[in-house]
Amino acid sequence: MVIAWVWARTVRSPDPRASGAMVPLLSTYLLSQKSEGGQVWLEPILEGDGKYRFTIQSGTPTKEDAARIRSGLKTGRGSNFTCLLTGSAISEAHIKTEGNAGRLGTKLVAMVADRQGKRSYLAADALHEDAASLVKPSWTPDVEMPRNPRWFSPPEFGLKTYGSLFSNRQLVSLDVLTSLVPQAKEEVLKQTNSEPYAIAVATYLAFAVDRLATYGSTLCKWLVKDNALAPSIPNQAISMSYDFAEANPFGKSSGEITQCVGVVAACLEHAPYDSPGTIFEAAAQDAKIEGPYILATDPPYYDNIGYADISEFFYVWMAKSLKDLWPEHLRRITTPKGRELVATPYRHGGADAAEKYFERGIREALDNLFRHVDGLWPVTIFYAFKQTEDDTIGTSSKGWSTFLQGIVDSGVQIDGTWPLRTELTSALKNDINSLASSVALVCRRRATEAETITRADFVRALKREMPDAIDDIRKAGVGPVDMQQSVIGPGMGIFSRYAKVLEDDDSAMPVKTAISLINRVWGEIDNELDANFDQETQVALAWYSDYGFDARASGDLITVANAKNISSDALFASEVFTNLKGKATLTPRDELPKGWTPAIDKSLTVWECVQHTARVLNAEDGGGAAAGRLVAEMGPRASEARALAYRLFEIATQKGWAAEALIYNELAQEWPKLEDLASSADVRASTIAAQAELF
Repeated sequence: MVIAWVWARTVRSPDPRASGAMVPLLSTYLLSQKSEGGQVWLEPILEGDGKYRFTIQSGTPTKEDAARIRSGLKTGRGSNFTCLLTGSAISEAHIKTEGNAGRLGTKLVAMVADRQGKRSYLAADALHEDAASLVKPSWTPDVEMPRNPRWFSPPEFGLKTYGSLFSNRQLVSLDVLTSLVPQAKEEVLKQTNSEPYAIAVATYLAFAVDRLATYGSTLCKWLVKDNALAPSIPNQAISMSYDFAEANPFGKSSGEITQCVGVVAACLEHAPYDSPGTIFEAAAQDAKIEGPYILATDPPYYDNIGYADISEFFYVWMAKSLKDLWPEHLRRITTPKGRELVATPYRHGGADAAEKYFERGIREALDNLFRHVDGLWPVTIFYAFKQTEDDTIGTSSKGWSTFLQGIVDSGVQIDGTWPLRTELTSALKNDINSLASSVALVCRRRATEAETITRADFVRALKREMPDAIDDIRKAGVGPVDMQQSVIGPGMGIFSRYAKVLEDDDSAMPVKTAISLINRVWGEIDNELDANFDQETQVALAWYSDYGFDARASGDLITVANAKNISSDALFASEVFTNLKGKATLTPRDELPKGWTPAIDKSLTVWECVQHTARVLNAEDGGGAAAGRLVAEMGPRASEARALAYRLFEIATQKGWAAEALIYNELAQEWPKLEDLASSADVRASTIAAQAELF
C-alpha cells in the first residue's frame, strides 16, 4: 500500500549545457533518519542526454556524504539550487521567472509504502507517475491569494491561486469529498428525521475534509525524523515548498480520510455539550452583546498572523461543501476582511497607518466589551508575542506596545499577569525563540481616583516591586524562553494602575517607553544577582559571555580573574576551569567528574551546581531523581543556581548557541520538579548520609 508519493518541483536549467532539460529542486536527498537499516536517502543517477533517475540507498553514510545528502540540491538561504546535470547555480530569480511564466513542473522521485505496519521506501515508478498525470479535475478553487510575501510566498513563484497549491489528483479527491458532504447530510436526515442533527454531522464532515486539505496539498513536506507527513501550514504562513509528499487519501497516514474524520471525532469527545452556547459573527469594536458577562479573549497579535487571509486556504473547500447549509456565513467568495483587527500594511496604506488602525481598534473593542462586563469578575486577555525590537531606549515590540497601549488607553488596569503553557513545545527543539506560553493579562477597570506619578517614581516602584515578582515567576517554573514575555506583566501592572506616568516635559509616558524601562530594570536586577555569585562563578559567567566553552590563551583567563580578585590557580583547583598548558577553558560538562555531589565539595560554586545538574538530568545513568538529589544537597545555593540557569540561557540566546540555550531552558523549567524531588524522603536520607561522610 503506497501511503505517499514524494515529488520534486522541476525548472528548466539555465545552463546551456543542460540543453533545456527540466531539473529537480530538491532541498534534501534524505527520506528517513530512523529506519531499521539506518538512514534512507535518494541517490541521483545521471543517464546522459538530460535524463536522470533516483535510486534508494540506506545505511550509515560517511560524514561527507551525510552533509551532501542532507542539503540535496539546495544552496545557502532562500530559494537557490544547483543544477543536477551540470552543477551550475539556479538562482531564486530564475525560478520565479520560470514559475510566473507557468513553466514549473513536477517529477516523482520516491514512494513511501506500508509494509506490515512499517515504512518502506521505493524508487519512483513510471506507472505511478503516469497515473497521476492522467487525472483532470472538473473543479478547482480559483480564488487568488493575497500579494503579501510575508505570509504568502507561492504567488511570487507563479502559484497565484489556492487551487494551484494542489496537484490534479489532490483536487479531484477534495472535489469528490466536498460533493459528498451535502449528500451525507441528506442520508442522515432520512435516518434521523432531524434537520439540526443532519446539519451538525455534515459540518463535522466538512471539518474532516478541510483537515484532509491540510495534509493533501503540494506544500506538505515529508518529515524525515518522524517518517510522516507535515501539514500544509506548519506555522502562521503559507510558504513555498519545492519537494513535497502527496498523501494517499486511502492509505495509512495523517493524510488519509478516515484518520481526518477520527481527529475531528476525538475533538468532539472532549467538547462540552451539557450547557447552551451561542456563536455569532461580529466586529468586537461594535458588537452588541447583552450583559453582564465574564469576558475571556484571545485577541489578534498585531501583524503576526493574517487570520482572514490564511483561513481562505480552508474556506474555499468549506464554502463548496456547506454553502447551502450555512449561507449566512459562507455566502462570500472570500473571507470578510474589512473590520479585521490586524495591522496589515498592504490593506491600510502602509505600516504607520496599520499601526494606528490596530491601536484605535483595540481601544474601541475593549471600550465596547468592558461596557457590559460584570465588575465582580476580572477580564482575562491571553496574549503571546515576542519582544524583538531594540532601540536606544531598550528592548520592546511594536506588537506588544501597540496592544498594551490600546488596553491602557481604554481605562483598563492590568491587575495581574501569568504565563500559561498553551503552545506546542516541539518548536522549542528547533527554534530557541519559540514561545511555549501565552501570557494571561488579568484586567479590571482602573479606579477613577487613580493618581498621576513621575517617571522617577515609576522607576523606583519597578525596582521596589519587580525583584519579588520575578522570583515568583522563576519559582513557578516559567522557562527562560518565556521570561522576557513574563516580566512585562508585573511591570505593566505597576504602570497601568496610575492614571498617567509623566515624562520630564510633563507629557504622558507611552507604553513603549514603559516596556523599555521594565526591561532595563530587569537587566539591572539580573546584574545585581550576578554580583552576588561566588568569585569562581563570576569569572565563569564573564568567560562564558565572551568565549562559551572555547579554549583561549591562559593570559585571557588571568585578565578576567584579576578583575574578580581571584587567581587562575584557584579557578583550576575548583574544577570550574581546565588548565590546557598555555590555554584555558571552562570544563566541558561531559568531562566533569561523575561522582560529584555538593555535599562533598569543600569549595562549592554555583557554576558547578548548574553544570553538574544539567549533565545529570540528561545522563543515561541520571535523570530527575538523581538531579533532585543534587539540588537537595545545594542548600541555599539552589536558588542561586536556578537564577544562574536563566542568565546562561539569556547569554546563549544572544550568542545564537541553540543547543546550549535549550539545555538551560530545560533545566530552569524542570527546577521546581527537582526541588519537589529534593524534598522527598529517600532524597533527604541520601543527602544526610552524604553530609555525614563529609564530616
